[in-house]
Amino acid sequence: MSDLGIPADYGSRRGLRLQPEATELVSIGLTAEGRDIRLEVGTADAWYAMRESAASVGVTLLALSGFRSVERQAEIIRAKLKAGHSIGSILEFIAAPGFSEHHTGRAIDVGVPGEPPLTEDFEKTSGYAWLDRYGAKYGFRLSYPRGNPHGIAYEPWHWFHLG
Repeated sequence: MSDLGIPADYGSRRGLRLQPEATELVSIGLTAEGRDIRLEVGTADAWYAMRESAASVGVTLLALSGFRSVERQAEIIRAKLKAGHSIGSILEFIAAPGFSEHHTGRAIDVGVPGEPPLTEDFEKTSGYAWLDRYGAKYGFRLSYPRGNPHGIAYEPWHWFHLG
């Protein structure tokens, strides 16, 4: 991480712990761009049940992203650095490699049809309202609410399966 300019005390300062990288994943489908979305098996099962329940009341939930390797997280940060962003500003919107819940295969980014993905406006959708009300029933929690102690921007689309 030092080659990215990430401080050695990043985890302790942010209250984040290292996340284990999942080894057993299943595909839950493709993104609109054709990328495979993979989750840990129990998380995939919970996602299917939750998505079906939401659909039964007319709410369509879309999986936007799932598992992301430590190396892929580093690639994303390198690209942002190359584009001229500072490491400080990058770490406001993305966890450092090793610290992302996406590494576990138990984090999923969620969207709804017809809305821009991965924006705070997701909180104004029926999908967010449904997740906020029923996500916990399926073992999911919002990871980065407003004012979270980790210094990561509010991400109403990022949900973690507690297992």
